[in-house]
Parts: sequence; structure tokens; C-alpha cells
Amino acid sequence: MSQTTSSNPLAGLHKSKMYTLLLSALTLIGLILPWVTAKAFGFGYSYNGFHGWGYLALLGIAAAVYSCFAGNKTEPYDDMGKKIALGGFGGISLAALITLLRIITSGKGLISPGIGLFISLAGGVLGLLLLLGFVKPPKAIDEKVDKLS
Repeated sequence: MSQTTSSNPLAGLHKSKMYTLLLSALTLIGLILPWVTAKAFGFGYSYNGFHGWGYLALLGIAAAVYSCFAGNKTEPYDDMGKKIALGGFGGISLAALITLLRIITSGKGLISPGIGLFISLAGGVLGLLLLLGFVKPPKAIDEKVDKLS
């Protein structure tokens, strides 16, 4: 039994939507990794992005992924789809930034930001910059994305 291209949901996906999906996946990985680490008296504790403001980032990921598959996926973003994706990446960036500021202002040396928080913040900000056209992807990455879609 051969697989047709219609069974692959990513087949024919426009390049800008593919970047949105890749950055959403990166941000989801960031949500799974530790956002906050706390150390006191030789004991350590960490929690991931599925707490507090991390839920806003999760909603942002859902909005960004939805924008990829709403409408015609083979064409670039229309006006509404781009706004949905921008809102999603804005929510991701806002959630990560608020969490980072809360850690910095109330940490008192015992609480520090985790690697997942920085990955999520980077994914959200990169998504905003790519969609707004301030950043262009490098040619090496661009060629690999062409092979995926």
C-alpha cells in the first residue's frame, strides 16, 4: 500500500506556515523543559511551562498551529491568518517575558530561570520577527524547509 501525498498533512504547506510550525514545535519543547529552578539547603526543584503563565504560551502555540491549517495551506498567510499567528507568537512571548520578569524580581537568589523559559521566549520572539519580516531565515535552513514542504 503506497502513501499518497494527500495523507501527509504537511505536503504542499507554504514556507511561511512551515516556519510557524517549526517554531511552534520548538516552543512546545521549551514548555516541556524547566521554566523555573529553585535550590535551597541542598535540594532542588524545577517546574516546566505547564504552570501559571505557561498556559498562555500553550494557547499561543495552539493559535499559531491553527493559523497554519486554516484556509488554503499552499498559499502564504492571508490577513486574518497572519494576525492569528502574530497573536499566538505574541502570547508566547508575553507569557515567557512575564515569567522571566517575575523570577528576576522575586527570586532572591533561590529561584532562577530554566532553559525551557529561554527557548520558549526565543521561539515566540523569532516567530514575531519572521512574520513581521524583520528577520529572514538563513539559506541553509531555507533549503531544508523547501525539502520538507
